[in-house]
Amino acid sequence: MDTERLAGTVAGLLPRARTELAELVSFRSVALIDPERFPASESDAAAGWVEDALTAEGFTDVRLLDTPDGTRSVYGFLPGPAGAPTVLLYAHYDVQPPLDESAWLSPPFELTERDGRWYGRGAADCKGGILMHLTALRALREHGGVPVSVKVVVEGSEEQGTGGLQRYAEQHPELLAADAVVIGDVGNFRAGLPTVTATLRGMTMLRVQVDTLAGNLHSGQFGGAAPDALAALIRILDSLRGPDGSTTVDGLAAGSRWDGLAYPEEDFRRDAKVLDGVELIGAGSVADRVWAGPAVTVIGMDVPSVAEATPSVQASAAALVSLRLPPGHDADEATERLTAHFESHAPWGARVTTEPYGDGQPFRADVTSPAYRAMAEAMRAAYPGEEMQVAGQGGTIPLCNTLAGLYPRAEILLIGLSEPAAQIHAVNESVSPEELERLSFAEALFLRGYAEGHAG
Repeated sequence: MDTERLAGTVAGLLPRARTELAELVSFRSVALIDPERFPASESDAAAGWVEDALTAEGFTDVRLLDTPDGTRSVYGFLPGPAGAPTVLLYAHYDVQPPLDESAWLSPPFELTERDGRWYGRGAADCKGGILMHLTALRALREHGGVPVSVKVVVEGSEEQGTGGLQRYAEQHPELLAADAVVIGDVGNFRAGLPTVTATLRGMTMLRVQVDTLAGNLHSGQFGGAAPDALAALIRILDSLRGPDGSTTVDGLAAGSRWDGLAYPEEDFRRDAKVLDGVELIGAGSVADRVWAGPAVTVIGMDVPSVAEATPSVQASAAALVSLRLPPGHDADEATERLTAHFESHAPWGARVTTEPYGDGQPFRADVTSPAYRAMAEAMRAAYPGEEMQVAGQGGTIPLCNTLAGLYPRAEILLIGLSEPAAQIHAVNESVSPEELERLSFAEALFLRGYAEGHAG
């Protein structure tokens, strides 16, 4: 197979990928939250789209998996030549809520081209990953066929961390068995710089509620002596950070040093859009902080809004807290420590209750395996003049540890379209069509190279 002709085929498939990505983005497939705004029918429609796409590509045994969390994932199998290895390709069709839709420069569920990028919720995370897989397979089919057996699984609740696909895989361990796994749900360190992700932080998420009174009280009549639940909650949340902003959960070990790709502070400030004069938090290098250390974040609060506030002492207040964990930490143990921290730091004898909202273990890949060597060669060809880099990822993909436990010999690679400019999980999420083209080409080359290496 001529590499240049394969690259040309991928480029020729890009308009189709854009059309299909627009179709996928149009589904408001936010799973399991706010069913009035995001009805389950939207997720079902997205799953049906993926099911039809796999069937059209000649996959057999295409089916919807009813996972234990009440959502659906999509599975398909494409047989390869006799004796060829099996590669599992992963992505997810569920997306984050669009947040403030008025802050989007174009409708979040309408793919819009602007300044050389395609904007829309899920364009990069991770509906674009579905199109990356499809484009790579289509290109190979036009050049003699796909040289490996391929399993595809597209998850329906990854963003909510409810673990439906993990539990389904544990109940059906033969279904996703493969020699290599390509998780298409991360991204290059920088657009144009080919990158594989070696580590993922795990996560535990807890809702903490503070109660102090039987009901709200007039702040003029009772303020000054009545214990304020909102003030108590603020003190508890403040105890989660040291003076420099470092995470300080009681009993939680500090992170380690990151010895891979460096993350210059000026690049991070630009990527994170830190305002002038505002300092970064934490200690150590930026890479230490975002890839190798724990990080606590208050991601939501149940308190009166300013518009609806009354002059009252609050009887109850709550917050949703996320704790990200680098490899070497255990999510279950961290949940216990975070719960104990909330309870021990409650002032004035305030009552504290916690509720788990999901968790996932951290992950570390073996980047010395044959599959990574094949991916390095593929990325070298897809990004001329660049060598594959190894970076960390602050996010969590719990399925990785499930697959590693079920299939300890499987080689797990993490690539994808969520480079910093994509602004995943934020308003105005976008995907670079150049990244989609290059990574689709790289994946096609990887599948070919992996098959050749396996045969040798």
